[in-house]
Amino acid sequence: MDRNQQRINESIRVTPLRVISDDGEQLGVITRDEALEKAREAGLDLVEVAPQEKPPVCRIMDFGKFKYQQKKRQNKGHVHQSKNKEIRLRPKIGKHDFETKRDRARKFLGARDKVICSVIFRGRENAHVEEGFKLVQRLIEELEDVSKVEQPAKMAGRRIVMVLAPK
Repeated sequence: MDRNQQRINESIRVTPLRVISDDGEQLGVITRDEALEKAREAGLDLVEVAPQEKPPVCRIMDFGKFKYQQKKRQNKGHVHQSKNKEIRLRPKIGKHDFETKRDRARKFLGARDKVICSVIFRGRENAHVEEGFKLVQRLIEELEDVSKVEQPAKMAGRRIVMVLAPK
């Protein structure tokens, strides 16, 4: 039998046992058969909770419910792994397209992900880099309720790059 698996009902071989009822009351040291009979009367299981004690300690409880709660408690430690999501903008982006990108960024930030915002310039657009910085500033202002600037906007080749992190 698995070392960290509890024995229940008939798989408990030891007698006598210290038994605790389903409401936490001590029933004292009784034989295995008496303990099993009390568990059956209550419609529950007899579960060995401290096999190393002398005599071993058993509890009358709903074993299925106990296992479910144990598993739930074990999975509680799960934490969200932050990912980097990117939204790409162009300097001449339309009003509705900008709103769509902004809403997408808001969704990513709501899911606790970081958002990399890139404004990409092509050809003659490189002569008007200030338009890209205005666009980035507008995005920052519209998302300031859910984000903070982790890395301010800066030029990197033919693009402006900025990183937003969730608040």
